[in-house]
Amino acid sequence: MSHFSTDAILLRKIEYGDHDFIISFLTRSKGKISVIAKNAKKSVKRFTGALDLFSVNQIHCAYPKKKNNGLMILSQADLENGFGNIRYDVFKTAYAGFWVELTHFWLEEGKPQPELFDLLFFSLDMLNSGIISGEVIHLLFQIRFMALSGFEPNIEYCGCCKTPLDMIEQNKVLFDFKEGRIICQNCIKRESRHGRAVSKGTLKQLFWINKNDVNRVDRIKFSGLAIKEGEGLLESFIPFHIGREFKSLQFLKRLRQEK
Repeated sequence: MSHFSTDAILLRKIEYGDHDFIISFLTRSKGKISVIAKNAKKSVKRFTGALDLFSVNQIHCAYPKKKNNGLMILSQADLENGFGNIRYDVFKTAYAGFWVELTHFWLEEGKPQPELFDLLFFSLDMLNSGIISGEVIHLLFQIRFMALSGFEPNIEYCGCCKTPLDMIEQNKVLFDFKEGRIICQNCIKRESRHGRAVSKGTLKQLFWINKNDVNRVDRIKFSGLAIKEGEGLLESFIPFHIGREFKSLQFLKRLRQEK
């Protein structure tokens, strides 16, 4: 039976039987993988503190004896970063929970996407450190996740007349969820049932954090309005495009309402 070891971010954990877990990890070299952790509920030595959601672990796995004989077996997991500061903050926990739920749902099994791994790790690390506000990191993760996943929205110019955003006279434009693009007031032919008005300033800031070096993201300052508009836009467009509501996102929205 062959083995491998790799760094991995825990995306999902579900109970299987009385003693086991089925766990999905995101790895840099193998993409998303699913493994079975046998007797994990009883084993203190092999998995101590290492099987929490969005934790980073060094995992040691064994392939099944036969390729068609079930899941890979998780033999050991060593915790590398549990992101403790996230877990003590309910909003940060909600952000991280949505990121891993979205990543787990969207990615196919066994297809390496190292840039997505790096994005998720960077976002968790920054959220844990508190250097950049959770709201800004949340926007950065979403806009870059879409770009890396192949459904990056067009927020640079009008999708109809191609007028650059800077050249559009109005302060707000319509973002059409169905088309995944902005439309200036001159090109709007009818009210869109799947659209949202967004300020040009908010779109410029989203464009900036998407295209520039992630290590420079602390240089841009989002106003309260820009944060609110950015959240409304991205948190509406992602579920619309994917065709799924996310429980973790619904939880995050409830937290904001109760704040």
